Amino acid sequence: MADAKNIFVVGLNDFNRQRLETLRGAEHWRFHGIIAPEAVYDTEEFDIAAMLAEATDELEAFEGSIDAVVGYMDFPVSTMLPILCERFGTQSTSLASLLKCEHKYWSRRVQKEVIPDFIPGFTAFDPFDDEALTHIGEAGLYFPFFIKPIKSSGSRLGFRIDTPEDFYQAIEQLRDAIGLIADPFNTVLEQAQLPDEIAAVDGHFCMAEEIIGGWQCTVEGYVYAGEVVSYGIVDSLRYPQVLSFFHYRYPSGLPEPIQAKMRELTDTVMTHIGYDNAAFNIEYFWDEVQDRIWLLEINTRISQSHCDLFEKVDGISNQQVTIDLGLGQRPDMPHRQGDFAMAAKFFYRVFFTDALVTRVPTPAEVDALEADFPGTMIDIQVADGQWLSSLPEQDSYSFALAHVWMGANSAEDLLADYDRLAARLAFEFDQIQG
Repeated sequence: MADAKNIFVVGLNDFNRQRLETLRGAEHWRFHGIIAPEAVYDTEEFDIAAMLAEATDELEAFEGSIDAVVGYMDFPVSTMLPILCERFGTQSTSLASLLKCEHKYWSRRVQKEVIPDFIPGFTAFDPFDDEALTHIGEAGLYFPFFIKPIKSSGSRLGFRIDTPEDFYQAIEQLRDAIGLIADPFNTVLEQAQLPDEIAAVDGHFCMAEEIIGGWQCTVEGYVYAGEVVSYGIVDSLRYPQVLSFFHYRYPSGLPEPIQAKMRELTDTVMTHIGYDNAAFNIEYFWDEVQDRIWLLEINTRISQSHCDLFEKVDGISNQQVTIDLGLGQRPDMPHRQGDFAMAAKFFYRVFFTDALVTRVPTPAEVDALEADFPGTMIDIQVADGQWLSSLPEQDSYSFALAHVWMGANSAEDLLADYDRLAARLAFEFDQIQG
């Protein structure tokens, strides 16, 4: 196709290539991967300067038109995109507006300017300062509180602090490991014009925040030509009595007035930040007891975990948003044109501190389950002979052995179908601990 649009995807893998090729307009697009997926998936070492140089060389060597440079992953991909897009004249939000979302201290500062009643108390601190706990108290934060790096990946290095002992144990871990994200994040900060009060708080700093909680959900949205559009709200539901996620569910079951208020807050804060021509998602809590909404954090991308949910319910993956915006056009996102009224991504978990896996479901067993539950996808996360403790990015009290995407006509049918499917997932373990 001589007139095909060339779309460059950072970290493109086979699974996402297949999904991208089902989007509306894909027959007119040609997808190219830049930066190998292994360099940005399942690794804790990110040489951003080297990756930017590699991507720049590949793009400069390309003989056709460069029509879009996109990605659908968190750090480090999200932070590289505005830099690459500016270099090659493609659509993206500005680096400064992106950092107002991803630099957690800067993000809270700009949120406080327009929605102060919907964010927790917060302060930045230096984990290498022996007087850090005193400074946190002087800022008005008292036990319990939560600490996390200024920039983190997933839930790494996040800690609930109930006592001074908790704090000093967490500080030991932060001092040891924070450089893995802080050093590459500082590479990005060096490319931006930062206010003095933000430049003084680099990637080696941390945040302390009041504890917030409630019904968790995510508003998926985008900004196109200055217009903020929130096109779906996905619930994040946990197992009873524990913090581990049980499933993501779409559409949300929150009361409509709560959803409407979240959309209003989203419009206010994203407009104030100056974010434009890019996708985002914002995580919120609704504290039902106090009838209070809290903004948890802003992510500068779609959520990959939600792609199949939008496909099942609305008829297309929300990757449509990423690609359309990358091409500089209004997203062509359908609504409620999918095969199911409800959809979920379930996390099949075991609650051990560790165990040796001695059996996982066979490919034939997985195929049979997917055939018995139409529309279902099962992705096994462990292998025979693997210790659960070797799984990346797990919480401290459970392990996700499989991800299961399902669709149904109601929330009740979803749960009933999942229970029947889960009963047939045959895992076995030895040397169980916990």
